[in-house]
Amino acid sequence: MSHILITGATGKIGTQLTKHLKNQHDLTLVDVDFSNFPEFLKEKTKIVETDLTKPKNWEGLLDNIEYVIQLAGQASPDAEFYNDLLELNYKLPHNLYEEATQAKHLKRIIFASSIHAVDAYPDNIQIKVADQVRPNDLYGVSKVYLEGLASYHAYMNGIESIGIRIADYKTNRNELDENADKNEMASYFSAQDMNHLVDCCLEAELQEPFLVVNGISNNTFPRLSLKEAHVALNYQPKDNAFKENGYFL
Repeated sequence: MSHILITGATGKIGTQLTKHLKNQHDLTLVDVDFSNFPEFLKEKTKIVETDLTKPKNWEGLLDNIEYVIQLAGQASPDAEFYNDLLELNYKLPHNLYEEATQAKHLKRIIFASSIHAVDAYPDNIQIKVADQVRPNDLYGVSKVYLEGLASYHAYMNGIESIGIRIADYKTNRNELDENADKNEMASYFSAQDMNHLVDCCLEAELQEPFLVVNGISNNTFPRLSLKEAHVALNYQPKDNAFKENGYFL
């Protein structure tokens, strides 16, 4: 059992990960408001309501924490720099890594990057992790910043990190539009596969202190390459949007 802190815990991904991890690990859940968070998920977890954009609110938060799953942030592709992104996607992760430099028990940070960091490539191209970043909006730019921040702290301060470029995350199959075109299905990422990928991130031994992998399901035509996550983390996704939507190609 590991001591894990999840930021942005009340979001869609945070809620599903809490369900998946709460019986296996000691969880600290952090967000600004838990009023709509399921009561059964609060049981046997530590709840911290605080604004992580304020540096002072990080003081002591990582004491005894071994892993951080950093999900907090603004995730809208229409987000604007000053109104939406500056506080949540730039200052907040900066505060996390500053506090991490003082965290004695911290082993690894697992953070949510996004397909938006590279989604300006043409639709007919499968994007590899090694391909040059090509964000398609300012939200994607903020994720490129986060990847750079994590890399800096990994190699300069010894803070091990894994970034997941999350594709089109769906909580359940019903969220997958039955009329979705092939490009939409190519980006499908199920909650089940995300949970498995996070397990892989928690368990893997890394060759280098910094790693970025693609978070996507086993789609017949995946928009993002699966190879890097499979080789580095033994990630073996099960779901396939094409089969779930009746495309047996």
